[in-house]
Amino acid sequence: MSASEYSDENNVLYDDLGFRYRVVTPAKSTGKCLFLLHGSGVDETTLIPLARQIAPDVTLVAARGRIPQDDGFRWFGRITPTSFEQTSIRDETAAYAEFAVEVSECYGLDLQRATFLGYSNGANVVSSLMLLHPGLVRRAALLRAMPVLDDPPAVTLRGARVLIIAGAADQTYGPFAPALVTLFSQRGAEIDARIVAAGHEFGDADAAIVRQWLSASVAIA
Repeated sequence: MSASEYSDENNVLYDDLGFRYRVVTPAKSTGKCLFLLHGSGVDETTLIPLARQIAPDVTLVAARGRIPQDDGFRWFGRITPTSFEQTSIRDETAAYAEFAVEVSECYGLDLQRATFLGYSNGANVVSSLMLLHPGLVRRAALLRAMPVLDDPPAVTLRGARVLIIAGAADQTYGPFAPALVTLFSQRGAEIDARIVAAGHEFGDADAAIVRQWLSASVAIA
Protein backbone atom coordinates (compact mmCIF):
# COMPACT_ATOMS: atom_id res chain seq x y z
CA MET A 1 0.00 0.00 0.00
CA SER A 2 1.51 3.31 -1.07
CA ALA A 3 1.64 6.46 1.00
CA SER A 4 -0.87 8.06 -1.37
CA GLU A 5 -3.50 5.63 -0.15
CA TYR A 6 -3.38 7.22 3.30
CA SER A 7 -4.83 10.64 4.11
CA ASP A 8 -2.75 13.60 5.29
CA GLU A 9 -4.43 13.20 8.67
CA ASN A 10 -2.14 10.24 9.28
CA ASN A 11 0.78 12.67 9.71
CA VAL A 12 -0.89 14.34 12.69
CA LEU A 13 0.51 13.74 16.18
CA TYR A 14 -2.42 14.22 18.55
CA ASP A 15 -2.04 15.24 22.18
CA ASP A 16 -5.67 15.49 23.32
CA LEU A 17 -5.56 12.27 25.40
CA GLY A 18 -3.22 10.85 28.02
CA PHE A 19 -0.58 9.82 25.46
CA ARG A 20 0.56 11.50 22.28
CA TYR A 21 -0.57 9.35 19.36
CA ARG A 22 -1.23 8.92 15.66
CA VAL A 23 -4.21 7.24 14.02
CA VAL A 24 -3.31 5.79 10.61
CA THR A 25 -6.36 4.92 8.52
CA PRO A 26 -6.12 3.52 4.97
CA ALA A 27 -8.38 5.04 2.32
CA LYS A 28 -10.30 1.76 2.11
CA SER A 29 -10.46 0.89 5.78
CA THR A 30 -12.20 -2.30 6.86
CA GLY A 31 -12.85 -0.94 10.35
CA LYS A 32 -10.38 -3.38 11.92
CA CYS A 33 -7.60 -2.02 14.12
CA LEU A 34 -4.15 -2.66 15.55
CA PHE A 35 -2.83 -0.87 18.63
CA LEU A 36 0.93 -0.40 18.30
CA LEU A 37 3.32 -0.10 21.26
CA HIS A 38 6.92 0.68 20.31
CA GLY A 39 10.19 -0.42 21.88
CA SER A 40 12.45 1.69 24.12
CA GLY A 41 14.42 4.68 22.90
CA VAL A 42 12.26 5.35 19.82
CA ASP A 43 8.77 6.70 19.13
CA GLU A 44 5.32 5.75 17.85
CA THR A 45 6.31 5.74 14.16
CA THR A 46 8.70 2.78 14.34
CA LEU A 47 6.11 -0.02 14.26
CA ILE A 48 3.93 1.49 11.53
CA PRO A 49 5.91 -0.05 8.59
CA LEU A 50 5.78 -3.48 10.26
CA ALA A 51 2.04 -3.13 10.89
CA ARG A 52 1.44 -2.20 7.24
CA GLN A 53 3.26 -5.40 6.23
CA ILE A 54 1.07 -7.41 8.56
CA ALA A 55 -2.33 -5.89 7.81
CA PRO A 56 -2.39 -3.08 5.22
CA ASP A 57 -6.16 -2.58 5.40
CA VAL A 58 -6.55 -1.86 9.13
CA THR A 59 -6.59 1.28 11.22
CA LEU A 60 -3.44 1.72 13.31
CA VAL A 61 -3.38 3.43 16.70
CA ALA A 62 0.24 4.26 17.46
CA ALA A 63 0.87 5.91 20.83
CA ARG A 64 4.11 7.27 22.28
CA GLY A 65 5.50 6.18 25.64
CA ARG A 66 5.83 8.98 28.20
CA ILE A 67 9.24 8.20 29.72
CA PRO A 68 12.20 9.87 27.92
CA GLN A 69 15.08 7.60 26.94
CA ASP A 70 18.04 8.67 24.78
CA ASP A 71 16.55 10.40 21.72
CA GLY A 72 13.21 8.66 22.12
CA PHE A 73 10.80 7.28 24.67
CA ARG A 74 9.89 4.20 26.67
CA TRP A 75 6.76 3.09 28.49
CA PHE A 76 7.94 2.70 32.10
CA GLY A 77 11.06 3.14 34.19
CA ARG A 78 13.77 0.52 34.40
CA ILE A 79 16.48 -0.28 36.91
CA THR A 80 18.55 -2.59 34.67
CA PRO A 81 17.81 -3.95 31.17
CA THR A 82 15.80 -6.78 32.81
CA SER A 83 14.63 -5.17 36.05
CA PHE A 84 11.90 -2.55 36.13
CA GLU A 85 10.30 0.03 38.41
CA GLN A 86 7.12 -1.65 39.61
CA THR A 87 5.22 1.51 40.52
CA SER A 88 6.02 2.98 37.12
CA ILE A 89 4.76 -0.16 35.38
CA ARG A 90 1.46 -0.05 37.22
CA ASP A 91 0.94 3.70 36.83
CA GLU A 92 1.80 3.84 33.12
CA THR A 93 -0.15 0.67 32.35
CA ALA A 94 -3.23 2.11 34.07
CA ALA A 95 -2.82 5.33 32.08
CA TYR A 96 -2.56 3.40 28.82
CA ALA A 97 -5.64 1.32 29.69
CA GLU A 98 -7.58 4.58 30.08
CA PHE A 99 -6.12 5.88 26.82
CA ALA A 100 -7.13 2.72 24.90
CA VAL A 101 -10.73 3.07 26.04
CA GLU A 102 -10.86 6.79 25.28
CA VAL A 103 -9.27 6.59 21.83
CA SER A 104 -11.58 3.71 20.93
CA GLU A 105 -14.60 5.79 21.87
CA CYS A 106 -13.28 8.81 19.95
CA TYR A 107 -12.68 6.87 16.73
CA GLY A 108 -15.45 4.27 16.92
CA LEU A 109 -13.09 1.31 17.37
CA ASP A 110 -14.17 -2.00 18.90
CA LEU A 111 -11.68 -3.08 21.56
CA GLN A 112 -13.14 -6.59 21.59
CA ARG A 113 -12.01 -6.98 17.97
CA ALA A 114 -8.71 -5.15 18.31
CA THR A 115 -5.24 -6.67 18.34
CA PHE A 116 -2.40 -5.17 20.37
CA LEU A 117 1.03 -5.43 18.75
CA GLY A 118 3.94 -4.66 21.04
CA TYR A 119 7.68 -4.85 20.63
CA SER A 120 10.18 -5.17 23.52
CA ASN A 121 9.26 -2.51 26.12
CA GLY A 122 5.94 -2.03 24.31
CA ALA A 123 5.24 -5.76 24.37
CA ASN A 124 5.87 -5.70 28.11
CA VAL A 125 3.21 -3.00 28.48
CA VAL A 126 0.72 -5.19 26.60
CA SER A 127 1.44 -8.18 28.82
CA SER A 128 1.02 -5.96 31.89
CA LEU A 129 -2.28 -4.65 30.50
CA MET A 130 -3.56 -8.20 30.22
CA LEU A 131 -2.55 -9.07 33.77
CA LEU A 132 -3.49 -5.82 35.52
CA HIS A 133 -6.59 -4.94 33.47
CA PRO A 134 -8.02 -8.32 32.38
CA GLY A 135 -10.61 -8.17 29.62
CA LEU A 136 -9.22 -5.06 27.96
CA VAL A 137 -6.87 -6.93 25.60
CA ARG A 138 -8.38 -9.95 23.88
CA ARG A 139 -5.62 -10.52 21.30
CA ALA A 140 -1.95 -9.68 21.62
CA ALA A 141 1.16 -10.21 19.51
CA LEU A 142 4.25 -9.83 21.69
CA LEU A 143 7.64 -9.49 19.98
CA ARG A 144 10.78 -9.95 22.15
CA ALA A 145 8.88 -9.76 25.44
CA MET A 146 9.64 -10.88 28.98
CA PRO A 147 7.78 -10.97 32.33
CA VAL A 148 8.17 -7.60 34.08
CA LEU A 149 5.79 -7.73 37.06
CA ASP A 150 7.44 -8.93 40.27
CA ASP A 151 4.08 -10.11 41.62
CA PRO A 152 1.71 -10.79 38.68
CA PRO A 153 -1.92 -11.16 39.77
CA ALA A 154 -3.63 -14.56 39.48
CA VAL A 155 -6.25 -13.40 36.99
CA THR A 156 -8.18 -15.54 34.52
CA LEU A 157 -7.32 -14.91 30.87
CA ARG A 158 -9.53 -17.55 29.27
CA GLY A 159 -10.60 -16.48 25.80
CA ALA A 160 -7.53 -14.30 25.25
CA ARG A 161 -5.15 -15.18 22.40
CA VAL A 162 -1.46 -14.40 22.70
CA LEU A 163 1.31 -14.77 20.13
CA ILE A 164 4.81 -14.66 21.61
CA ILE A 165 7.78 -14.40 19.23
CA ALA A 166 11.27 -14.69 20.69
CA GLY A 167 14.59 -14.20 18.92
CA ALA A 168 16.91 -17.21 18.92
CA ALA A 169 19.94 -14.93 19.32
CA ASP A 170 18.30 -12.45 21.72
CA GLN A 171 20.62 -12.85 24.68
CA THR A 172 18.83 -10.25 26.82
CA TYR A 173 15.14 -11.14 26.55
CA GLY A 174 15.26 -14.54 24.86
CA PRO A 175 16.02 -16.54 28.03
CA PHE A 176 12.87 -15.11 29.66
CA ALA A 177 10.45 -16.07 26.87
CA PRO A 178 9.61 -19.54 28.31
CA ALA A 179 8.65 -17.95 31.64
CA LEU A 180 6.30 -15.57 29.83
CA VAL A 181 4.68 -18.47 27.99
CA THR A 182 4.19 -20.29 31.28
CA LEU A 183 2.79 -17.17 32.96
CA PHE A 184 0.03 -16.74 30.39
CA SER A 185 -0.64 -20.46 29.96
CA GLN A 186 -1.22 -20.86 33.70
CA ARG A 187 -3.84 -18.11 33.51
CA GLY A 188 -5.76 -19.80 30.71
CA ALA A 189 -4.74 -17.77 27.67
CA GLU A 190 -4.43 -19.49 24.29
CA ILE A 191 -0.71 -19.28 23.48
CA ASP A 192 1.16 -19.57 20.19
CA ALA A 193 4.91 -19.41 20.94
CA ARG A 194 7.44 -19.05 18.12
CA ILE A 195 11.18 -18.54 17.77
CA VAL A 196 12.75 -16.74 14.80
CA ALA A 197 16.36 -16.68 13.61
CA ALA A 198 17.05 -13.17 14.87
CA GLY A 199 18.33 -11.23 17.82
CA HIS A 200 16.35 -8.58 19.66
CA GLU A 201 15.49 -6.78 16.42
CA PHE A 202 12.27 -7.52 14.52
CA GLY A 203 11.93 -8.10 10.77
CA ASP A 204 10.12 -9.77 7.88
CA ALA A 205 9.94 -13.13 9.64
CA ASP A 206 7.96 -11.54 12.47
CA ALA A 207 5.61 -9.84 10.01
CA ALA A 208 4.93 -13.13 8.24
CA ILE A 209 4.21 -14.98 11.49
CA VAL A 210 1.90 -12.30 12.86
CA ARG A 211 0.07 -12.06 9.54
CA GLN A 212 -0.47 -15.84 9.46
CA TRP A 213 -1.51 -15.90 13.11
CA LEU A 214 -4.09 -13.19 12.61
CA SER A 215 -5.48 -14.93 9.56
CA ALA A 216 -5.63 -18.34 11.22
CA SER A 217 -7.30 -17.06 14.36
CA VAL A 218 -9.60 -14.67 12.49
CA ALA A 219 -8.29 -12.25 15.11
CA ILE A 220 -9.27 -9.00 13.42
CA ALA A 221 -11.97 -10.27 11.10
